[in-house]
Amino acid sequence: MSTPTSTSAIEIKEKGESRPSNIKVWLLASRPHTLTASIAPVIVGASLISLWDFRHHETAVTTVSGDVTVEGSSRAIVVIGFAAFAGLIQIGTNLHNDYADFVKGIDNEKRVGQARATQKGWLTPTQTATAATLSLLLAFTIGLTLTKRSEHLTSYDPYMHFVTISSVFNAFAYTGGQYPLGYIGLGNVSLAYSGLGDLFAFLYFGIVATVTPCYLYRRICLNDVRSFGELVLERGGIIQSSLVVAIPIGLFATAIIVVNNLRDRVNDCEGGKKTMAVRLGERFTRWEYILLVSGAYGMLMPTGSEVFLGGTVSGPRWLYLPLLSLPLAWGELKAVGFGGKDGAALNEHVGGTARVQLLYCLLLAIGIRLAR
Repeated sequence: MSTPTSTSAIEIKEKGESRPSNIKVWLLASRPHTLTASIAPVIVGASLISLWDFRHHETAVTTVSGDVTVEGSSRAIVVIGFAAFAGLIQIGTNLHNDYADFVKGIDNEKRVGQARATQKGWLTPTQTATAATLSLLLAFTIGLTLTKRSEHLTSYDPYMHFVTISSVFNAFAYTGGQYPLGYIGLGNVSLAYSGLGDLFAFLYFGIVATVTPCYLYRRICLNDVRSFGELVLERGGIIQSSLVVAIPIGLFATAIIVVNNLRDRVNDCEGGKKTMAVRLGERFTRWEYILLVSGAYGMLMPTGSEVFLGGTVSGPRWLYLPLLSLPLAWGELKAVGFGGKDGAALNEHVGGTARVQLLYCLLLAIGIRLAR
């Protein structure tokens, strides 16, 4: 594999700053603390799967008498397998972002966000680009494995092929750069640099990450041969329910990106990175954050109804459990949306928003389990 190399990375170290250990450097580059955005949706999807098992008494494989049941091992493969896929996609995206933002000149000595390994000179561009490629190749392999399992009763599953291929492509295209997209004439493609990062976060770390485990459950565990489109149209089905609950999760995922872009907007503007924060300004971005977080809690109205779960449940009030996270969310809203914090002062609120999302999703998952 050929990737750009740069000796200048070594020269960007701040004076008097020593290099952390290799483990800390790679943890810094891969940003495991951000994995909540990819794992939290899967947790909610898993809770929906558990609820559907309980409500429909589907608990092992189809028997000779024709009773429909589900193997616990198949369910675990679906949940754990897709969680691994989503996590590796995010790690690959993070690593490629570390590489590409440095190569493009966005990550420089003026950076106000958390340290980046390539920009600090702790890793070379070749190292981070190679690590991103390996992470995404592993994700692609897991995606193809899940796709193959989904096709055990049919010859082709277009939805899973699309999710697998587009997720890997978008991981590279999020920041873009010469490697590897430049080799196929797409070096100028970048979701983040064109202002599409918010949409990417909503769709892939909200909708796709929540809905896909439920879809794979139908296909792999219940031997359902219907297409994704047919399952979406199933009234009161698990796919419709997962689509509804995916919306607030996607709003939170987008809010995390919004804080990040609000913090970096000055440096991004100088480097030609046209995020929504750069295009529409500080005031719009703060209001966007307010609407995203408020919208996530507003979505508890439809998700807290019995219709959301496809019928009557014994305790629909439990679906409002995420309201317990509201005090934590209010602290973030005051600082980011209504407050005047800016630049490096927003660093803690990128992680703070991620913690609100994780708590919201954990409470929602618990609520779905208790609502049965």
